[in-house]
Amino acid sequence: MRQRRLLLLVLGLATLPVFALTPGAQAPDFKGTDSNGVNHNLSQYRGKYVVLEWANQGCPYDQKHYLSGNMAALQRQWTEKGVVWLSVISSAPGEQGNVSPSEENQYLKKMKAAPTAALLDPEGTIGRLYQAKTTPHIFVIDPQGTLIYQGAIDDKPTTDQADIKPAHNYLNAALISAMAGKAVPTASTRPYGCSVKYKE
Repeated sequence: MRQRRLLLLVLGLATLPVFALTPGAQAPDFKGTDSNGVNHNLSQYRGKYVVLEWANQGCPYDQKHYLSGNMAALQRQWTEKGVVWLSVISSAPGEQGNVSPSEENQYLKKMKAAPTAALLDPEGTIGRLYQAKTTPHIFVIDPQGTLIYQGAIDDKPTTDQADIKPAHNYLNAALISAMAGKAVPTASTRPYGCSVKYKE
């Protein structure tokens, strides 16, 4: 009987949503170097909205948004409105998605991607600080440095590009609402994609 209760407890916990940082909390500051050798920290962007997007070139969920042009379109849409968009690559050396600075720049050019910068985080320092779980995993930070959204990019957890158009985009909803002075309708969702390939 005791074993059965324990099993039910374990199964119950396994079905609970696993969220990263709690929206409403202050977003942790960090330091990182981008694919052009430029240093960035979150505090330098105080006064602006910031999007953190965890990326992995080899992940089919990430490829869904890059190969379709969706990620590039989102990056352009929001950076043109003054949003700082930082792609973060936390794949460890030897793991899927780990790239050199030149490889990342070539990929961004090929995909016509337009983030403000792509931060290389092979030690997983920034990823672990934010408890980033998947690629993609999205975090939105407001001008006061408060986390206002974390989770999936949209509500279609598939690798099918055809699912992008009918999807509800949580990232867009968060930024549109916040910029209009309204509450973010959904502040946390379960991120989907490949697990971030952290250094063991």
